[in-house]
Amino acid sequence: MVSRLFDFIILDNTLGTYVLIAGVILLAVSLKHFISRIIASLVFRIVKRIAAGVDRRSFVMLVTPPLENFFVILVTLVALEKLNYPELFEVSIYKVSLHRVIEIIAMLVIIASFIWLLLRIIDFVALILEQKANLTESQTDNQLIVFFKDFFKVILVIVGILMILKFGFNFKISSLITGLSLAGAAIALATRESIENLIASFIIFFDKPFSTGDQIKVQNVTGTVEKIGLRSTRLRTTQKSYVTVPNKQMVDSILDNVSLQSQRRAFVQLEVSPHTTALQLDQLVLRIQNLMQQRKDRIENFTVFLQDIVKNTFVISVEYFTAPIPVADFNELRQRINLGIVEVMDEMSIKLAAKDEQPPAI
Repeated sequence: MVSRLFDFIILDNTLGTYVLIAGVILLAVSLKHFISRIIASLVFRIVKRIAAGVDRRSFVMLVTPPLENFFVILVTLVALEKLNYPELFEVSIYKVSLHRVIEIIAMLVIIASFIWLLLRIIDFVALILEQKANLTESQTDNQLIVFFKDFFKVILVIVGILMILKFGFNFKISSLITGLSLAGAAIALATRESIENLIASFIIFFDKPFSTGDQIKVQNVTGTVEKIGLRSTRLRTTQKSYVTVPNKQMVDSILDNVSLQSQRRAFVQLEVSPHTTALQLDQLVLRIQNLMQQRKDRIENFTVFLQDIVKNTFVISVEYFTAPIPVADFNELRQRINLGIVEVMDEMSIKLAAKDEQPPAI
């Protein structure tokens, strides 16, 4: 009785075949986590020999979810292939058979799951390289990892699309690429700026005018580099805003890498009242020089001199340089120097030149 029940035909397939296929799929679903972790652990042993110090938990967490989906989808499609396609469903949709539509959808799903698995592997490889790059002081390795991770992901997605066209829609890739060459030229002209930004990103990585974490100034924007992408560079400004600058402008514009300064410069121009005597001017220059000497632990070199004599003022130039200390410390030093100059001028009763002040009559 049971054997006759399993021999009962539904949609050109026996009930026993449906039960067997359903059992295989349910078994795959129930064992997907266990089998995926076993496969991930085996792969991890190989990876561990190549890159020592890799975190096993991170690898399993990244690889297991897409591996589970790929395993279930693969087993399901292989199992469903054992079914006879019912004649009842032999219909066409816009001259395409329903059977063919189902095959295309199945191919799209398995290719998408496979690409997702490869994308996760790229993430893991990038994770390994980031761990090694963090052991060095240079940020160049870190930014290269982020860049090439995004770059290879884009390439992988393009390969996935070509696989779908090839295996899903039976397109001839060679003829397709040839046919797209002319269209590609037109697209290249239309997206010229995007291509220029992509080329500029390669120039940035190989020429290395700046790295992630550097403070730079470009086109009146000053900020810290947080990310260098395929199209643009992201800066965190001193006002804590997030600015995106196209890479082409980063290459073509005059760029000042503040982080690579060998010294920090401060400049003060004093316009002294024309009523100041020559003796007072000489003493003022000497006392400002003495003020600089007192800060020789912070100031590496300086110049103080009477720069110019004009109609309504005497111009004294004060210029000094410090080591590349933090901005907050540099600003505090500038404030102390400025306050010291003001105190000296107060003690000597020397005033700054007024706007319409006339020189004394001779």
